Amino acid sequence: MDDFETEIRQFLVDNFLFGEEKLLHADESLMDAGLLDSTGVLELISHIEARYRIKVDDTELIPENLDTISNIGAFLKKKIS
Repeated sequence: MDDFETEIRQFLVDNFLFGEEKLLHADESLMDAGLLDSTGVLELISHIEARYRIKVDDTELIPENLDTISNIGAFLKKKIS
């Protein structure tokens, strides 16, 4: 697991699981698991933009970038590199 995935996992635990340690698989759909809804996705995007000082374009708001911890980590690697 890379630093992006670790940080995103901690953000999800702190903000959506309220500190409850729950096993989150890196390839598990966050929407299908009921962890994120449309408002949660907006909160996640806001966090990503503030934390990494990037702009997430509307065209990048797709499951391939944001639906799993692995996808988010890969998206951040690509976006920041």
